[in-house]
Amino acid sequence: MQGTPDKPLARVRSLALATLSPVIDVLDAVGTTVHLTIQTVLWIFRPPYRWGQLAAAMEFLGVQSIFIISLTGTFSGMVLALQMVNTLRRLQSEALVGGIVVVSLMREISPVFSGLMVTARAGSAMAAELGNMRVTEQIDAITTMSVSPVQYLLSPRMVASVFMLPLLTILYTLVGAVGAYVVAVQWLNVDPGLFVDKIRQLAVPNDLYMGIVKSAVFGFLISAISCRQGFYASGGARGVGEATTRAVVQSAVAILVSNYIITSLMTESM
Repeated sequence: MQGTPDKPLARVRSLALATLSPVIDVLDAVGTTVHLTIQTVLWIFRPPYRWGQLAAAMEFLGVQSIFIISLTGTFSGMVLALQMVNTLRRLQSEALVGGIVVVSLMREISPVFSGLMVTARAGSAMAAELGNMRVTEQIDAITTMSVSPVQYLLSPRMVASVFMLPLLTILYTLVGAVGAYVVAVQWLNVDPGLFVDKIRQLAVPNDLYMGIVKSAVFGFLISAISCRQGFYASGGARGVGEATTRAVVQSAVAILVSNYIITSLMTESM
């Protein structure tokens, strides 16, 4: 009889915990990501500097992404040109296609698609590699050798992501413009002089600046999220797979959300 008054209270507590558990998990994940990201940024500026790790990360994130970025950028520009010419021709304004395509590439298409492709190719690989190192206790071994795993593994990847993604974005824009030129001028008979002239008129340095800023932010988000998921992976091979999936999904969502925020802020300031 003495325990009966506590049963309703225990049920309320268990129900409250079950209700708040998803919220607590989200707040814990955000807090862990922010804490690890701050550590990663601080270790960037502290010696010893891991130049070999940085070079390897830049080669993996940048050089090995050139093919997929070039392929995606070419067909993106071709599709944009095809759609724009067919639409603007109804208004007798097909001469604007060059400027519209290049501005669209610089402002939106190039940074967003480059970020998504790097997420799918390199972000997933970073999460899987770090997760495998965690479950096989390689990260613990690095710690026992008095080496910071954050500085050795995470900081070079973050620097490489922030530096290489803007370069990949510029490459995406260039090959996209070439693809648009081929479709519009060579296949759909748009005047080449007007095509190039409208690019000069409509595409301004601020458009390129917006794309570079976006891609640098996207690179930071990709590395922060992917490294966090891999660094704290657990549960063996299954846990590594789940961490990799979360890294890709969360990075893609972060890119799309931050893209709107940056676009809104920079459009107002320009």
